[in-house]
This record gives sequence, C-alpha cells and structure tokens, in this order.
Amino acid sequence: MIVAVPSAPTARQEIEDAIETALERLEYRVVPLGEGARALASAIRRAATGGKRFRPLLVAAAYDTLDGDAVALSALWQVAAAFELLHTAFVVHDDVIDHDLERRGIPNIGGEFRQRGLEKGADEDGAALLGNAAGILAGDMLLHEAGRLVALADVPAGMRAELMRLVEDAVIVSAAGELADVENAVSAGDVDAMTVLKATRDKTAVYSFSAPLQAGAVMAGASEASLHALERFGERLGLAYQLIDDLIGAFGTPAVSGKDEGCDLREAKKTHLISLARETADWPEVSLALAQAHTGPVAIRAAQAALSASGARKALERMVYETLEEATMIVEGALLPSACKAMLLELVDTVAERVP
Repeated sequence: MIVAVPSAPTARQEIEDAIETALERLEYRVVPLGEGARALASAIRRAATGGKRFRPLLVAAAYDTLDGDAVALSALWQVAAAFELLHTAFVVHDDVIDHDLERRGIPNIGGEFRQRGLEKGADEDGAALLGNAAGILAGDMLLHEAGRLVALADVPAGMRAELMRLVEDAVIVSAAGELADVENAVSAGDVDAMTVLKATRDKTAVYSFSAPLQAGAVMAGASEASLHALERFGERLGLAYQLIDDLIGAFGTPAVSGKDEGCDLREAKKTHLISLARETADWPEVSLALAQAHTGPVAIRAAQAALSASGARKALERMVYETLEEATMIVEGALLPSACKAMLLELVDTVAERVP
C-alpha cells in the first residue's frame, strides 16, 4: 500500500533514513557480543528491508494532512520508523507462531538460523530450536527498539506520554488478538463467528491503522474529536484489511500472499471465512475438503472450490465492502480537514484493491 501525501518521496526517504539509523545502532551494539549476535543483527536488517512502509507513511500522512507543525520533523520520522520496526517485530514473531521458514520466497530469520544450526551439526530438532529462538529474540529486540525510538523522540513530555500509550495499545491489543487466534486454531470444538471476528480485528487494526494515524495526529496537535474519528476509522479499515488477508490466505497467489497458495487452508486456520462456511448448508462438503487441504495443491484447490460453492467467499467479500463503507461514512461525518479526508478515502480505495 502506498500512502499519497504531498511530500511522499521526501517522507519515504526520511523514514528509510530513520530506520537505517536504528538498524545501524543495533548492529553496532552487538559487535562485541559474538558472531551469533552479529548474525542475528544482520538477519534483522534483512527482515526490516524492502517493505512497503505504509504504517510509518500513515504517521507522516496524518501529520501532513492535519497541518502539523508542532514538532521537529526529525521526531516525526523517528516515531514513524518506530511503527515500521513494530510491524517487523510482529511479522517475525508471527512466523515463529506459524512455523513459517520463508517470507516472500526467501528464508526468514527462523529459516536462516535453522540452516545455521544444520551447518553447525545440529539435528533437525536442534536446528528448529535455534531457528525459533532467533525469531523470538529478533522480535524482542525490534520491539525494544520501537519503544526506544518513541521514548527518546524530541517532543514535549505530554505528547511523548500519549505516543507511548499508543505504542502500548498496539502491542497489547495485537498480542491479545494473536493469542486468541492461536487459541481458536487449536480448539477442538467450533468457535463462534464473533470470537473469530474479534481476534481478526485485534491482530491488525490498532497497530497497522489506528495507532499510526493517531500518532501522526497527536504530533500535529489535533483535537480529541479528530483523534477519536481516526481511531474509529482505523478499527474499521483494519478489520477490512485483515478480512481481505483471510481471503488472500485462502485464495491468493504466492505473489500476493508471500506464502504458498492456500496457506491458511493448509494450516487449518479458523478464519472468519471458515466461520461463514460453517453456517451454510454445504458445510459437510466444505469440512471434508478442508480436512484434506494439508495433503497438497490438488486438495487445496478442492477446498477452495468447496468454499466458493458454499457462498462463503462471496459472503466475506460482502462483509469487506460493508466494513469499508462504514469506514467511509466515519470519514464523511468527521470534522477533519479536506486534505485529511481525501487521504483517508484514498486509503479505503487502496485497501479495496487488495481483494483477490
């Protein structure tokens, strides 16, 4: 996703520079700590490189379109960079939880260190332990660095406290959503649709949308009403974004998802798509197809066909567009500058374009 702001090229470069400074600092800190620590810092750099940067760009876009001039721009870029490192931390930890060894077709941190373990003579279990440990520790380091960037930003004390609250909300709500998602996945019985939907929202909405938008607004000196509107907008847009991820996880191509086709079906994830399918008369056929999805590509395609035939795919698409319409209505009814409204509506259109 690309956020369009008048100073987008400059903002992107400044954000990249702030991220680079943070990564260089991490690498410098681990120099005396051994070859393994240096390899981990190098892997962290690769994990944090090449993203679309839309979360930090949301910080900059909110600040810019709300006529921000309350802080030094260096602080804006630093806080924006923090949200990118926060995102990278969550991605790294998510890969550990999902037992994924690749991201976008190349080894992730866990994959790199699993191979490192094998090269050092470890057996498969030992190599897997090393890979998981590296992923967890890399995520921990990134979480700390994100918090450090905000804590040391050159902003007034009251503003810093509010920014730290937003980061805290992002971490706590996302962690709770991820835990609920895993609990839903491992539960032997059915999980009700609202429980699945809440976990879906909590995993992404706050840290990816509400918190970055509000962070930019806080630094711009925006009103409480504006902050509340951005919070509500971010919750709806984030839910739509994650529901689209559910569609991509079931039906998206590897080029779009960054993982194998039908990865969510292969892993038997209890997404809202599956909740909707369970409510249809075709659920026995869908359930049977899903039970075989882990066996290979042919079975995945059969599960995809069963989900589509049940009407669950269309039902989820309708929910996505209804949620995006709710986000649009929040923007249209909010007391926000026209430039900010235009930016938010463009975000709605950009998210809608992700539907596979």
